[in-house]
Amino acid sequence: MKIDKNTKVLQLLEENPNLLEVLVGISPEFKKLRNPLLRKTIGRFATLEHAAQTSGVPFEELSRKISEAMIHAPAGAGEKPAQTPEERAERIESLKEIVRGLHEGIAPETQKARFAAMLREVSASEIAEMEQSLIKEGISAEEIKNLCDVHVQVFAESFEGAEPPKVPAGHPVDTFRKENAALGEVADRIRFLLEELTDPPDQETGQAWIEELKGLFVDLAQIEKHYLRKENQLFPMLEKHGVTGPSKVMWALHDDIRSIFKELRTGLENGDNEIILGEGTALVTIISDMIYKEENILFPMAMEILSESDWGRVLEGSEEIGYALIEPETGWQASTGPLSEAPPPRPGGGEAPLWLSTGGLNPKQLDLILTSLPVDITFVDAQDKVQYYSAQPERIFPRSPGIIGREVQNCHPPSSVHVVQEILDSFRDGSRDTADFWIQMGGQFILIRYFAIRDESGKYEGCLEVSQDVTEIRNLDGEKRLLDR
Repeated sequence: MKIDKNTKVLQLLEENPNLLEVLVGISPEFKKLRNPLLRKTIGRFATLEHAAQTSGVPFEELSRKISEAMIHAPAGAGEKPAQTPEERAERIESLKEIVRGLHEGIAPETQKARFAAMLREVSASEIAEMEQSLIKEGISAEEIKNLCDVHVQVFAESFEGAEPPKVPAGHPVDTFRKENAALGEVADRIRFLLEELTDPPDQETGQAWIEELKGLFVDLAQIEKHYLRKENQLFPMLEKHGVTGPSKVMWALHDDIRSIFKELRTGLENGDNEIILGEGTALVTIISDMIYKEENILFPMAMEILSESDWGRVLEGSEEIGYALIEPETGWQASTGPLSEAPPPRPGGGEAPLWLSTGGLNPKQLDLILTSLPVDITFVDAQDKVQYYSAQPERIFPRSPGIIGREVQNCHPPSSVHVVQEILDSFRDGSRDTADFWIQMGGQFILIRYFAIRDESGKYEGCLEVSQDVTEIRNLDGEKRLLDR
């Protein structure tokens, strides 16, 4: 293997595991590489040049010592053998035993004492795999969500003292983390004001604090963009690697946060201090807990699993959803190379006509027509995979490229998946051809319609979702036959 300034640390250690202890002997800074998770995450981005700068050892000296060790040491020496699939499966079973015990009421401290040695080394990906396995065995995502804080309490020891994996500025994880830092500061200020409001020095000061809280809650509500990017950009990439459990649990928690926001807004509008104090405290607590879970479980696990090209696809489309309280760094781009799964082809481009039953269009014309309709449409094929959505400038419900090819059941929060499934099942068995819903949202009256799409023989080909703001349509009266001048 050729050694130069651009050699990645992870590649070096994967091909020469004996070099781990050699690096530790060169500088104490390299001790962190003994942690398998940090080795896979930091080492993926760090080059030997960066390692030399971090350790304070001149690159020439570092390179010389590594080359000497590669010549004189037998390959594979100096490191504990990598965990076999069988050993990993045994660890996952032990983790499941811990969580099953918690769900049965065994005290967290008892479980921590019993599994102390293993808990010190458990990785974020193992926690994710454990959750997913339990869901497959019948424990609901909602049940896991309800005891999520207890789980984290048990596993917290494995997170303590671990340095967060470093990523380049502008990487999706870098952006998520900077949002968390900004949102965390807002949550801390809210928590302080809520505590002070329990005993304000006078009415005028208390009212001033309430006014400040209103602005702070508006800022905190930008967390919706953070969660939408997780749900529509990050979770689909994890699903492509078979990781669905943590996504379902976190999405359920997102919906809890959305429900608290809704109650809180009612309290603020009505000047109900009891609701403001109660729901506000609950909100900043659950948001702070979510930030902890993201930083210590979700992001390290995702960095261990996803390739750099996968992260490129996470970044693609994020701009359409937006960012919470910050402007992301620019400049990071995924390196070229094969994706874990090739992205589906996008519509548009090309001039060959597409002949339909009553005429012909080229792909560009078809795309322009679909994105100019006064409705949002989404098409799900007969295998329940999202194949298309119309990208109007101002959609009613956000969509992004990350949902293309995704199972539609995974595009909805766990609390409403059963309704989606019932609609699709009824379309598939022919007992229903349409399903209509209407909701009021932000002063708008939204009509949501689902249509079964069938071919000439009646074969089910998929489902079309059509959403429209009909607020003004509902108010129409009489007739209008002339063009406005």
